[in-house]
Amino acid sequence: MHRWILRGLHSRLNQTHFFSCERALTLGPHTLDPLYSDIPRPHRDKSQRKPFPTPMKILIQKAKREKEARKAQPCRMLEHPPENGLLVPELVEVAHQVYRSRQSLLSSLSKLVKVIPVQCCRFCSEVHIGHVGHEIRTCTGPGSGSRSATHVWRRGGVRDVVYFPKCFHLYDRVGKPRVGHDERHTVPRIPAIVELCIQAGVSLEKLPTRRRTKPVYSIEGRIVDFELVPEMNEMRENTHLGNIDPLACSNFGTDCDEVTTYFKLEKNTDHLDESIDGATDLRSLSIGTMDSWFEMISGAEKIMDKYKVLTCGYCPEVQVGPKGHRVRMCKGTKHQSRDGQHAWQEATIEDLVGPNYVWHVRDLKGPPLDNQLKRYYGKAPAIVELCVQAGAPVPYQYESMMRLDVIPPNRDEVDLVA
Repeated sequence: MHRWILRGLHSRLNQTHFFSCERALTLGPHTLDPLYSDIPRPHRDKSQRKPFPTPMKILIQKAKREKEARKAQPCRMLEHPPENGLLVPELVEVAHQVYRSRQSLLSSLSKLVKVIPVQCCRFCSEVHIGHVGHEIRTCTGPGSGSRSATHVWRRGGVRDVVYFPKCFHLYDRVGKPRVGHDERHTVPRIPAIVELCIQAGVSLEKLPTRRRTKPVYSIEGRIVDFELVPEMNEMRENTHLGNIDPLACSNFGTDCDEVTTYFKLEKNTDHLDESIDGATDLRSLSIGTMDSWFEMISGAEKIMDKYKVLTCGYCPEVQVGPKGHRVRMCKGTKHQSRDGQHAWQEATIEDLVGPNYVWHVRDLKGPPLDNQLKRYYGKAPAIVELCVQAGAPVPYQYESMMRLDVIPPNRDEVDLVA
């Protein structure tokens, strides 16, 4: 009798322990608990669309509510910023912090890459932090089949560590939220995170934007502005036509500001060995770089809760604003059926700032990572890995992802491990 009671109690405790462990292990990387965040999955197939951050069912319900509100009140004044053209007051200082953090991040990274080597593949977007590239066969570039997916490494730089996609700059994000196909050579293209800061309150002399003092009206879904600004057309012509040389920049818009920024960073880091004297200065520099990274990411996420950022579902194109542009330059799957237009959807922070995950190396002076032991290695964003190798402490958000508690076996012990 007592034996059956103890056996039933024991089985019940095992079930409770099993279900509690199952709930704990199903925590994803987007939850608040970072102890169960696994390494990011490989890149999706190019024919598949990006997952929607917000479920489609919720998007349809939101669109129905907005349609019913327009029918009930065809002419109404928009009250909530930034949909009404006004700034969100509590996010203005956050935008300035994000802009300063980005400038500080680029300046610090340009110094760190001179000390901690960065390797990038010649044929794909793979990046590795270390003196020698890894031997993990994950190359998907041209000719990878003949090389058995082995990477061909070369020296990288700041652009390989962090990637800031560009978007079109909007002079009036509410009055003219779209850029037409014929305007692709006259409207400047700047980093999307800089455009987000500008729309949230940062004022730059070379990139003017319209600041309203009164909210706009919505008449049957169309934005109507009764605030008269006589100089608006003149400023727009001077900004888009007079001060920009489209021949000196890229094929789609202008990239002069980003090129100038990177040129100044390379020029200022020619005498890096003289500025960093020892390991203490290098460690403080890496800690400051990581602080700038987290400050930029957290601030950008706060701004994205209010200001819309869109991305194409099939290509890396990003546009900051209430609507996506109409430039027909999509080269993703099924772009022929869309006449080259993008399939716009809600963007995430990884669409705005590319983290570029890399394999974590325990010892820079040790042997390169082996392809047979890749399941024992962890990953981290390239910036985090670069700062950790320079002496910064490991952030708790990436301790599980970097698999610091896993001891990989030696190469001759692979067959002995289950």
